[in-house]
Amino acid sequence: MVTRMRRSHGVDPARIFITGLSAGGAMTAVMLATYPEVFAGGGIIAGLPFGAASDVRHVMAAMKKPRASTPQEWGDLVRSASAHTGRRPTVSIWHGTHDGTVAVANADALLSQWTNVHGLPEATFAQTVVAGHCRRTWLNKKGEVVVELTLIEGMGHGTPVRRTKAQASAGDAGPFMLDVGLSSSLHLARSWDLVSRRASSNRR
Repeated sequence: MVTRMRRSHGVDPARIFITGLSAGGAMTAVMLATYPEVFAGGGIIAGLPFGAASDVRHVMAAMKKPRASTPQEWGDLVRSASAHTGRRPTVSIWHGTHDGTVAVANADALLSQWTNVHGLPEATFAQTVVAGHCRRTWLNKKGEVVVELTLIEGMGHGTPVRRTKAQASAGDAGPFMLDVGLSSSLHLARSWDLVSRRASSNRR
């Protein structure tokens, strides 16, 4: 499907990204691991690390508590998922600290997995606060952000959004769209250079 869209619409193959929430977040991790040559990056929101489970029973267990694995073991699962040896997609991980559906420990496991895949020490990162929420970034040797983790303080299970006054007056946000004053979609679009910062400055 991605190839069909790319060919039909003249999409730059170096600017293809994927993102998803919950089961979609887990599938995003699957796609990044199994088709790393297709995607430049991905946003995993309240998802599971690749290889966390192989059937429904284990998925339910992993949602509550990911299995104990070393960063190397998590990383090896990704490396063994394809024959790819080139660059790996950038990964942006988002999770609410009060998520009662998918435990925030899965964000930690995802972080261990993808920092290992990128060959980065998990303990070496830069930390900032964005709209009151913790954001950590890991850079490659070129100084580019290749892994990032944003923890949304107090948020449950859903996608973080920031509604404008006009949107707020239209009614409540949809299911699993949680207004926390920070939009993961807009942040991802900016970091992937899909929208200009100037054009989106009023829609944070």
